[in-house]
Amino acid sequence: MKYLLQDLKVNINDKIYIKDPESSDLGKRIIEHSILMIHEIGFEGFTFKKLGDKIGSNESSIYRYFENKHKLLLYLTSWYWGWLEYQLVFATNSIPNSEEKLRRAIEIITQTVQQDSSFSHINEVLLNKIVINEYSKSYLTKEVDRENKEGYFLIYKRLVNRLKDMIHEFNKKYKYPSSLASTVIEGALHQHFLQEHFATLTDCSEKVTPSNYFVDLVFKSLK
Repeated sequence: MKYLLQDLKVNINDKIYIKDPESSDLGKRIIEHSILMIHEIGFEGFTFKKLGDKIGSNESSIYRYFENKHKLLLYLTSWYWGWLEYQLVFATNSIPNSEEKLRRAIEIITQTVQQDSSFSHINEVLLNKIVINEYSKSYLTKEVDRENKEGYFLIYKRLVNRLKDMIHEFNKKYKYPSSLASTVIEGALHQHFLQEHFATLTDCSEKVTPSNYFVDLVFKSLK
């Protein structure tokens, strides 16, 4: 998979950015250091001025790539979901058995992320932590319906639909495949958050992973 992903480019809705950050060294530095900074100080404390100071560039140069930090967060989360989608496709494409394919898909979606050396300017481990902590801020806004119509969440929705199709393939009689798929993806973020911040509110631990929980939950629901 490592070699297959080396030439991967996640195609993100061009309405999210003004200039594609993948098209220049400065754009890649904006992405790289925004991940580091948001992870360090949180999305609320993050500003383009602070980012500009960090990378030694004018604040105005960052605005040439993104209209505001909300759009930057949408870009980062879209990239993450696209990257995870590729992980899912490559890991399950050659599995003929529907149960084994679904099990592997759940594991990919819910597991603890490992660093992917294919993308030197993106730290997937830290980006995963940002998605766990900050993803809801990308859509819990007054603009969510308009942004949804403009396709800002298309990659995320596509990932949900891939998992839904695998659920349906395994059990065509199950009535709620979309709800179960979105529950797994959103629930995985929540369980990782609880495990790190509110450990008494989850059974997930060093011995019981979110993957263990969701595999159990899904197959008990479907069988």
